[in-house]
Amino acid sequence: MTDLNSNTVAIIGGGVIGGGWAARFLLNGWDVQVFDPDPEAERKISEVLANARRALPGLYDKALPNEGSLTFHEDIADALKGAAWVQESVPERLDLKHKIYAQILEFAADDAVIGSSTSGFKPSELNQGEGRIIVAHPFNPVYLLPLIELVGASEHCAQAADVLRSLGMYPLTVRKEIDAHIADRLMEAVWREGLWLIKDGICSTAELDEAIRMGFGLRWAQMGLFETFRIAGGEAGMKHFMAQFGPALKWPWTKLMDVPEFNDELVDLVAGQSDAQSGHKTIRELERLRDDNLVAMMRALKATGSGAGGVITAHEAILPDVQSQDLPITVSRAIPQSWTDYNGHMNETHYIEIASQATDRFMQMIGADADYIAAGRSYFTVENHIRYLTELHAGDQITVSTRVLLGEGKKMHLFHMIQDADGTLAATVETLQIHMDLKARSSSLPEEHVAQALSGFATQHAALPIPNGVGRHVGQRNAS
Repeated sequence: MTDLNSNTVAIIGGGVIGGGWAARFLLNGWDVQVFDPDPEAERKISEVLANARRALPGLYDKALPNEGSLTFHEDIADALKGAAWVQESVPERLDLKHKIYAQILEFAADDAVIGSSTSGFKPSELNQGEGRIIVAHPFNPVYLLPLIELVGASEHCAQAADVLRSLGMYPLTVRKEIDAHIADRLMEAVWREGLWLIKDGICSTAELDEAIRMGFGLRWAQMGLFETFRIAGGEAGMKHFMAQFGPALKWPWTKLMDVPEFNDELVDLVAGQSDAQSGHKTIRELERLRDDNLVAMMRALKATGSGAGGVITAHEAILPDVQSQDLPITVSRAIPQSWTDYNGHMNETHYIEIASQATDRFMQMIGADADYIAAGRSYFTVENHIRYLTELHAGDQITVSTRVLLGEGKKMHLFHMIQDADGTLAATVETLQIHMDLKARSSSLPEEHVAQALSGFATQHAALPIPNGVGRHVGQRNAS
C-alpha cells in the first residue's frame, strides 16, 4: 500500500496537458516522475515549467511550497513506483489508452488515484466496464486554471477531489457520465456556431473572438451562464428572463443541430484568418500573454472571492507561513507580472502594497485579526517612509521581516525589511500606526490581549541593533 501523503505523482504522457499537470504538482511541492517515449519530452516539459514558474506564484500573496523533484523515466514501471497519483495524458486513442492502462494497473500502487485527462471518453469506455480509472479532465493551462471535471466511481472521485483541492484546483464531479463531460460540450456548441458564422462570411476569426472577449466572456469569467442570465431578468429574476427569451429557443438563431462540411476549403479559410489574426506572435509568446492576462483577471476575482478567485483564496489559506527564529516573517511571496512597469521592475506603488500586507499579517500575529476588526477595533496608518534599495522583477521571491520599534499606548511603530531570495535588502518601509475605535472614529487604546502581544514583540526586539535607515526623512544623505 502506498501512503497517499507521499506526494509523488506519475505523469504518463508529457505533452501540453501532461506538462501542465507536471507543473501544477511540482510547484505545489510534489515529486513528479514522467514517462513519455518522445525524445523531446524533457525539453517540452521544461518549457511548460518555465511558463508555470513565471505565472502560478503570481496568483498568490503567500509563497508556494518548495518545488518537488522532477525525474524522467524510460520504463513506465519506474515512473509508477511509489506514486500516490497517476495521471494519464496520452493521445485520444482508446486502443492506446487501454494498452497504457494495462501497464498502469500492473505496476501502480493499489491505493493510488488513477486519472485520465481525456476530454471525450467516458469512464466505462476507459475501464471497459467498472474499474479504478476515473476521468480527471483539466483545462489548459493546467497550472493556472482550477477546473477539473471528475467522472467515475464516487469513492475514487472523492479521494481525487481532496488531493486536487490541496493543489489549488476546483474539482467538479459530474453527476452522470456523458461524452465530452460538461465544459467541452459547451465549448463545442460555441465552436460549431462559430464555424458557421465564419463559413457564411458573417465575421472573421478575429471579429468572433472580439465578440467573446469584449462582451459575454468577461461576464462568464466571474458569474457563469445562468447567474449572468438571472441578472438579465432584472428584479424579477430568472423566471422573467426565461419568459422573455424562452420563445427565442424556437427561432432559427443558431445552427447547432447542423455542422458545416469539414473540408479543405473550411480549414484553409479558418487557418488563414487565424494566421492573420495572431500569426505575428510565436506560440510561446501567446502562452505568456495568455498567462499574464489570466493571472491579472484571477487576481481581480480573488479580491471579491468570485469564480476562480475564491479557489485561490481557499488554497492560499492552507499554504504554510514561513517561520523564523529571529524577526517575524510577515510576507513570503512572488512578485506577479502585473506589478511591473515600463522599466521592467516592480512599480513603486506595490512596495506600499507589500508593506500593507506585512502590517496586516503582523496585526493578525498580535490578535488584531478579522474578528477584532469586526468588533470595532483596528490600527490605521498615519505615516510611511520607503527606501528603494534595489530592483525587484516579476517572479522574484521576496520575504518581509518586521521589527517593532515601538509598541505602547495607541502607537505601533514598525520597520518592514523586504529581501529578495538571496537575502539582499531590496527596500525598507517604516510605518506608524495608531489604534482606532472604528465606531467612534477616534484613536483609542487597544484591547489588553493585543497590547500585551505587541509589548512582548517590542521588548524582544528592543535588544536588537537598530536597523540602518530607521528615522530617515526624504532627501537625507546616506552616511559616508
